[in-house]
Order: sequence, then structure tokens, then C-alpha cells
Amino acid sequence: MQKQYYLLLLPLILLVILTASDKNVEIPSKSIGNDASLCEFSRGKCLKSIGNINIELSMDPDDAPSEKPIKLNMLFSENVDVLSVRLEGRDMFMGVIPVNIHQMDKNHYQGQFIYGSCSSGYMVWRGFIDFNKNGEKYTAIFDFLADSPK
Repeated sequence: MQKQYYLLLLPLILLVILTASDKNVEIPSKSIGNDASLCEFSRGKCLKSIGNINIELSMDPDDAPSEKPIKLNMLFSENVDVLSVRLEGRDMFMGVIPVNIHQMDKNHYQGQFIYGSCSSGYMVWRGFIDFNKNGEKYTAIFDFLADSPK
């Protein structure tokens, strides 16, 4: 019985040894082109919809540089009351960055923020826009790459 047991184990052991010694394993690198969920402000406005409300987002500078002031523009398709905007790291905790918001006109809000740099070289930030429309609360979410290539 032990001989049959070893005969069954031998192919499994060989398989583990052969796959572990493969030196041609390629780990794909992340780039902005691989993540279609990201807003690419250098290509234009980022469009988000929640309920029947459309939001056009833009940043200046559009490459979203770390450690420099960035303006966020939000243009809503309807009149809303923006309660708050904040940024958080999507894939790693970098704290919560509040965005100071000002209403420019009835559908246009603008905010400014600064965030720190990340040593990984690939930092995705997630923005949360909390607003009210007719007494209902909404949260729009957008992701973007810090220090994105132009």
C-alpha cells in the first residue's frame, strides 16, 4: 500500500519542482493604460453619473502632481448642494485629505487640495463627492493616478 501511495505522490512532487523553477515568469507592470476605471484628466474631463445627475470633473494641473496645489472643478447637470469632498488612497492608506470647496455659480464648484507623494511610483487616489439634491444624499466616486503621464 505504501508503494502505491508514493507512486501517486511522485507526479505531484515533480510538478511542484518544475513549476517552481520556471525563471521566465513575467509580472505585468501597472500603467494608466491598463486601468480603464481611472479618470485621465490629461485627456479631458472625467464624466460621472449618479442618479440622473451628471458631473464633469477636471483638474488643474491635469497631471495631478504630488506635493503641489491642485484645483478640482466640478460641474453638475443640475443644482445641488455639495456637502464635502475628500480624497483617500484607493490601494493603500494615505490618510484622509479634505478638499476645501467653494461654489462658483449655481452648478459649478471648485476645490483645492495638496497630497503627499508615494514611494511606490503608482499611487491611485479615490475622490468622494458628497452632495444633496432635493433632500436626498448622494456620493459620487472617482479614481485618478497621482503624477500621471501626459
